[in-house]
Amino acid sequence: KRILVTGGTGLVGRAIEKVVADGEGQPDEEWIFVSSRDADLTSSSETKALFEQHKPTHVIHLAAMVGGLFKNIRSNLDFWRTNIHINDNVLHSAHESGVQKVVSCLSTCIFPDKTTYPIDETMIHNGPPHSSNFGYSYAKRMIDVQNRGYSEQHGRRFTAVIPTNVFGPHDNFNIEDGHVLPGLIHKVYLAKQSGSALTVWGTGKPRRQFIYSLDLARLFIWVLREYDEVEPIILSVGEEDEVSIREAAEAIAEAMEFRGELVFDTTKSDGQFKKTASNAKLRRYLPEFQFTPFRKAVKETCAWFNANYANARK
Repeated sequence: KRILVTGGTGLVGRAIEKVVADGEGQPDEEWIFVSSRDADLTSSSETKALFEQHKPTHVIHLAAMVGGLFKNIRSNLDFWRTNIHINDNVLHSAHESGVQKVVSCLSTCIFPDKTTYPIDETMIHNGPPHSSNFGYSYAKRMIDVQNRGYSEQHGRRFTAVIPTNVFGPHDNFNIEDGHVLPGLIHKVYLAKQSGSALTVWGTGKPRRQFIYSLDLARLFIWVLREYDEVEPIILSVGEEDEVSIREAAEAIAEAMEFRGELVFDTTKSDGQFKKTASNAKLRRYLPEFQFTPFRKAVKETCAWFNANYANARK
């Protein structure tokens, strides 16, 4: 197997690389991690050249234009166009070059805004996504549409996973454009340095299921080797492990030994209140899988951020 990982230097790509290096790789597997420096995946010719160069038999497709709530609100059209081009080029190049299997990465934000909880894999297309990130959400939904098309028309084994909120080492810790957890880690670091209060955007009440990037990496590798459905699979901790943004901020403050005050800026948007996902399908396949406890994973991520601050803050 020659496994090409697009977006290979991002949060999930680095986690897969570490898990493979730490002993999860198999002797018959060659892993190739590529980033935007290797090819512009919005270009069909550069994408095709990348596939001709590496001749993968399998692909894990992580590359995407991503960002936090406020970046999405500002740039919905850019998120739509960029991701549509990337996904179409990667899947079509994979098909044309005879790749045996592609596993793409979706997101729980693709689910309908108005829905019942918990959400599961059958509900993706049941209504419009939240208005704050409709561009990204619809572009990601189209991967599921394309996977079904390639399966029905060409017999391809293209599938997708739907992780909940991912965090861990090598995340985007940019306060303006990153996701909530890495942004909070950076904020706590700065508040501790300056001796000021920690300001959390929003009410702190929204609830999220967070998955540690190293746990997600192990599950990605299992999907690549073992999971044979075209329909996506949610990769998530259980519903009982959902935490509020306030609880997440408190866990980070504890891990960083921050003793200051927590202040909630309620003039800032909360985004979706919750998007509780069911991991029942995953549990049917892997009843014994052990997730890293949230506070332990937060502690490890904070330790990595502190040790790599000069690079991480960029």
